[in-house]
Amino acid sequence: MKNYDLTDEDGTLLVQTARKIVTEYITKHSRLELDEKIKERFSFDAGLFVTLSVSSDLRGCIGFPMPRKLNNALVDAAIAASTEDPRFSPVTKEELDKITFEVTILTPPVEIKVDDPSKLASNIKVGRDGLIVRQGFYSGLLLPQVPVEYGWTEEEFLSHTCKKAGLASNCWMDKKTLVFSFEGIIFKEETPKGKVIREKL
Repeated sequence: MKNYDLTDEDGTLLVQTARKIVTEYITKHSRLELDEKIKERFSFDAGLFVTLSVSSDLRGCIGFPMPRKLNNALVDAAIAASTEDPRFSPVTKEELDKITFEVTILTPPVEIKVDDPSKLASNIKVGRDGLIVRQGFYSGLLLPQVPVEYGWTEEEFLSHTCKKAGLASNCWMDKKTLVFSFEGIIFKEETPKGKVIREKL
């Protein structure tokens, strides 16, 4: 099964399961054992990110850009997003009812090869692509929904991904920098514990 064959029901299942995983971990300090049906349904490999928000403010976001078994990735990413994002303190029990959950399934990253870095921006599209920038040991990733939220141009998107990697904002103009794009299928709760929708960017 290809990761872009996901139905809206799959999306609802992924997001509701992410919420259950986090609730179990925060309230009982145990990893949720997924039921066989979910394990089987999501036994294919794909990249995945879990994003937590309060109102529209980020509360945690962790994931795996490279494809790996989705059912395992969901458990690991959901727990990590709620307890291990270095930008935030761990989520508390009291917050669970205020948080909206979002799960993004990623297509495998593909390197954007250009003979001249100034052509990079014309090879990506805000609203479709997510980006990974790599140079040496440095690496940064931004999901496709991020530039849409902030209203960035393609050039600004590249610059912010460089900054996310801890590099200069114009590092994408350097031939040593590798730039990869990927697409994402985004499922999110409209309100905490509310209806899950497929987000159109």
